[in-house]
Amino acid sequence: MRFLHTMIRVGDLDKSLDFYTNIFGMQLLSKKDFPDGRFTLAFVGYGDEEHNTVLELTHNWDTKSYEQGNAFGHIAIAVPDAYKACNDITAKGGKVVRPAGPMKFGGGVIAFVEDPDGYKIELIERK
Repeated sequence: MRFLHTMIRVGDLDKSLDFYTNIFGMQLLSKKDFPDGRFTLAFVGYGDEEHNTVLELTHNWDTKSYEQGNAFGHIAIAVPDAYKACNDITAKGGKVVRPAGPMKFGGGVIAFVEDPDGYKIELIERK
């Protein structure tokens, strides 16, 4: 067994695809409309789902936004240099909500970025 993907619901699929592909460098792996169900599924990631865990973006055509619950935490992405990643993300128009720095109470260097729907992405520095 292994993890295949994590799904998040997005209000504006084009904005989300732009964010994950242009700011985070993921590839759009597949995108399929389901007209009878009035939704679109788009899969993005750093490699195919056969060998990698990917992110499923679900866009329900009749829903423009979602409430952020308090149970979901964040998506985590390893980066070689969190400080540089934050600078690059900001330069591309991304929103860094917690600048790179040591984790509170000990640990490595982390940062947090927010996507167009308010989901948090943790950057974890791994050399």
